[in-house]
Amino acid sequence: MFETLSNLLYGFTVAITPMNLLYCLIGVVSGTVIGALPGLGPSAGLAVLLPITFGIEPVSGIIMLAGIYYGAMYGGSITSILINTPGDSAAVMTSLDGYPLTQKGRAGAAMGMAAFSSFIGGTVAVVAFTFLAPVLASAALSFGPPEYFALMVLGLTTLAGMTGDNPTKGFISAIVGLFLAIIGLDLVTGLPRFSFGMMELYSGIDFIPVAMGVFGIAEIILASEEKINMEGLRNTDLRWKKLFPTATDWARSKWVIARGTALGFFIGMLPGAGATIASFISYGMAKKASKYPEEFGQGAIEGVAAPECANNAASVGAFVPLLTLGVPGSASTAILMGALMMFGLRPGPMLFDKSPEFVWGLIASMYVGNVMLILMVLLFVPLFVRALLVPKASLNAIVIAFILVGAYSLNNSMFDVYLTIGFGFIGYFMKKLKYPGAPLVLALVLGQLLETSMRQSLILSGGSFGIFFARPISTVLMVIAFGAIFLPAIKNMISKLRTKNASA
Repeated sequence: MFETLSNLLYGFTVAITPMNLLYCLIGVVSGTVIGALPGLGPSAGLAVLLPITFGIEPVSGIIMLAGIYYGAMYGGSITSILINTPGDSAAVMTSLDGYPLTQKGRAGAAMGMAAFSSFIGGTVAVVAFTFLAPVLASAALSFGPPEYFALMVLGLTTLAGMTGDNPTKGFISAIVGLFLAIIGLDLVTGLPRFSFGMMELYSGIDFIPVAMGVFGIAEIILASEEKINMEGLRNTDLRWKKLFPTATDWARSKWVIARGTALGFFIGMLPGAGATIASFISYGMAKKASKYPEEFGQGAIEGVAAPECANNAASVGAFVPLLTLGVPGSASTAILMGALMMFGLRPGPMLFDKSPEFVWGLIASMYVGNVMLILMVLLFVPLFVRALLVPKASLNAIVIAFILVGAYSLNNSMFDVYLTIGFGFIGYFMKKLKYPGAPLVLALVLGQLLETSMRQSLILSGGSFGIFFARPISTVLMVIAFGAIFLPAIKNMISKLRTKNASA
């Protein structure tokens, strides 16, 4: 514990430098605004603002991106509460009681409870992360290529949690992502694959144009098709004194926040689960445990606290497998993983030994960022609300221009701009046809690591696939991965047999 505290103090010396504080503030403010814009959310926010980090220090860049991530998790609650339009899927549950509270004239209390419960959930989760991450990293130091391959296979099984109502379409998206990952020069022979004679494709397809297209341009086009009534925003009283929940509100919400924080952090650590599932489960638990379950959906203040503390705790929990094992569990963490690789940092257990200033600076910045978030919300929520009243056409044009400039700055090439626009249209039609974009991006990021570790393992074993089952850790991981793949199908078959026997 003493070593962990010493490392954390070292992290604070990194995080509180003027430039890192500035980047943290930019991230939190930008994330909150983007999270509040209907249809965008953390994945789109990270994709759109990623080009800002080009050329700056890796620590500063990832501190800003992390601020965007957990800032967007809170920002989604603003429009959920005020106009019944969730900024992202994790804020859907907040709208169930947040908007009825607005209709009752308690928008300020709902906004305040969302802010305070987000702060509590995020801060407690960071404390847990501080002490848990080094333990996992130390245990994972024995990983070699076979273990990393098994871990990547396990990571790909988390796609099942991102496929939505139609798993087939989700897995088709993932297969497309894996195909995109192999475009470029072969790792061993050096021969081009699927480059069609284009020199620009020799280095492969970078995840940044894909992410900016699928999550940025596509989401903006979709959002521009929706008509949202902003009249409620113009008439909402959000004076500072209105943002504090009452003593009764706290009495009804304190245990809800405690349960939701623990649950959210645990679910966030599970690859493929994420903040959306955490908020749904936390809300359901709060309703079951409440003395007034009939008030849920009618304006119960704990109905706002439960999902908000859970989704912010889950966003911090998602960093545990990302940094310690190199396994992103969601589209947002896949983008963050791609950003780390862009900075020349490979997520995994060695990251803690090779780049301690980076890891502990990031962890310390989360403490600072959560304080910034709560202060910003209390002081500037009315300003954020007014920003949402900017005409949608103007706002969309600015964001699209920002994306295209960012795509060009990637390699100072128009090819990346065309690639981003192309994936924007692909993402748009994917959304229209209900093909999820998250599996595509996750498979693209994991696919490159998967192939690298597989080829290295086969070289070590002389071409034998038995190496993946000859070492204890890789064997356990492969068994878990196969279990995650086949158990749902087996359970489904057993359920059908029982139904058939019962009807007979």
